[in-house]
Amino acid sequence: MLSSFFSPDAQAILSLTVVAIMFVLFIRETYPAEVVAISGAALMLVLGILPYDAALEVLSNPAPWTIAAMFVVMGALVRTGALDSFTQRTVQSAGKRPVLAVAVLLGFVALSSAIVSNTPVVVVMIPVFVQLAQTLGRSASKLLIPLSYAAILGGTLTLIGTSTNLLVDGVARAQGLEPFTIFEVTPLGIIVVAWGMIYLRFIAPKLLPRRETMAGMLTDRSKMKFFTEVAIPESSELIGRNVTDVDMFKRGGVRLIDVLRGDASLRREMSDVVLERGDRVVLRTGADEVLGIRKSKSVRAVDELSQVATSTVEVLITPGCRMVGRSLGTLRLRRRYGVYPLAVHRRNQNIGRQLDDLVVRVGDTLLLEGAPEDIQRLAVDMDLVDISQTTARAYRRRHAPLAIGTLLAMVALAAFGIAPIFLLAVLAVAFVLITRCIDADEAFSFVDGRLLALIFSMLAVGAALQASGAVEKIVEAVAPYLQGLPPFLIVWAIYLLTSILTELVSNNAVAVVVTPVAVGLASALGVDPRPLVIAVMVAASASFATPIGYQTNMLVYGPGGYKFTDFLRVGIPLNLSVGLIASAAIPFIWPL
Repeated sequence: MLSSFFSPDAQAILSLTVVAIMFVLFIRETYPAEVVAISGAALMLVLGILPYDAALEVLSNPAPWTIAAMFVVMGALVRTGALDSFTQRTVQSAGKRPVLAVAVLLGFVALSSAIVSNTPVVVVMIPVFVQLAQTLGRSASKLLIPLSYAAILGGTLTLIGTSTNLLVDGVARAQGLEPFTIFEVTPLGIIVVAWGMIYLRFIAPKLLPRRETMAGMLTDRSKMKFFTEVAIPESSELIGRNVTDVDMFKRGGVRLIDVLRGDASLRREMSDVVLERGDRVVLRTGADEVLGIRKSKSVRAVDELSQVATSTVEVLITPGCRMVGRSLGTLRLRRRYGVYPLAVHRRNQNIGRQLDDLVVRVGDTLLLEGAPEDIQRLAVDMDLVDISQTTARAYRRRHAPLAIGTLLAMVALAAFGIAPIFLLAVLAVAFVLITRCIDADEAFSFVDGRLLALIFSMLAVGAALQASGAVEKIVEAVAPYLQGLPPFLIVWAIYLLTSILTELVSNNAVAVVVTPVAVGLASALGVDPRPLVIAVMVAASASFATPIGYQTNMLVYGPGGYKFTDFLRVGIPLNLSVGLIASAAIPFIWPL
């Protein structure tokens, strides 16, 4: 390796430079976060900043493995319908007592997120909240940000509520701290959740926007639509004309979907397509337009595909979706499933052109059209979530008590210190698999491999910062400014640094980098490091101001039709208020 070519100071500066470049790439999103993290760790290995032995030790950190196990346990709860019956009863009663229904569901989300990973909770609850919004006659944008925030707040209640808490605990152990117990952070979490719920009830409704969803903007759900396929016969007067100039295909209620020439789809070059004999034109029309088009002498109906009743659905790309990382063109949705992607919502924009080149990302919302049975087949194969209705798959309800009992037993045994949380999580996974609460294929589809790759890579980057002396350099630079400050301001400084970075970068990446700095600062200041580590834990989880900082925010971004500024407007006041409350409470619960 190249470490022998660099002095100790140069190694520290070089490692910080690599991390700075990584953070810039995280923000620019030129590459997925896990790709940036893996590349950064690999570069540090090559440069010798990260010793090989230290990289191997990262794999023995129990935090990522515990996170993976918790995803499987959560999957068992989902597949047994343990969450379904309660939520459906609440939605059904929403018409009579709407305020109570929303409050009950938000409370349920917060409590659920305290004992299982909050990201799967949000994935499961998005269709429930969209359905609730329809029942109440509200825009989904009024409920989906509160859903994400409630899950984030609930994750602060226990050690296992969020992957960030487990990760900070794992890094802190590597720094020599005693392991956190499962309910050690609960007193602070209760304070944070109580304030968060007050905020969501009385303040957030005044700041939340009323946004139309993508399906609402691009479709009319009140009319049945059809896919109609017409062929261009040899005698057609349309031969030689640009397909986009044909009046028949531009009239109201008609949408030009595709032109098929042989086995090839010309959808990508639609504006340049000149019609030829034998071309087949796929249209989306209402029932009345179908008859008018079929009577025209310029086209001939293709009986086997004409008048296929279609539906338009919005589907959410979740971390476990098999479409992630693949372009829509390579998925060949039309040929394999008879389903057309009409548009994609990413961040604050709707993308309706050049869809074949678009690479699918977590958090995207796809507007799909096709026969209901074809869309259902695609959803099952690719593990898509229809945000307009709850999943119609068969639950293993007889196994629900086993799944719930396994989770509660794991939490109870961890609370009494009977065994480490990692050991208990592994035993819980084995039990739900053996008892068939969930099949192996289903179980591991709930594990977010991309998240685990990010976590392991960032742990390696953190080890490199430690080994190169970069953490020590940061501590030496910052400690003089914090010396002599009251406990509130010391905690607030760490909290604010973590919070700002979290809103710009992945929360798990920030937690790994800042936790060793917090421990080092505590040592330099002569104070107990535990309060500062807890400040990092809460700040890295309590990310409300941007959709980038926390995955649940990204998951509700598309379904709610939000703009980036919506999160700023609602999230910044909550970020600041939670930070101030936590910074004031931490020194009382864990004296410095």
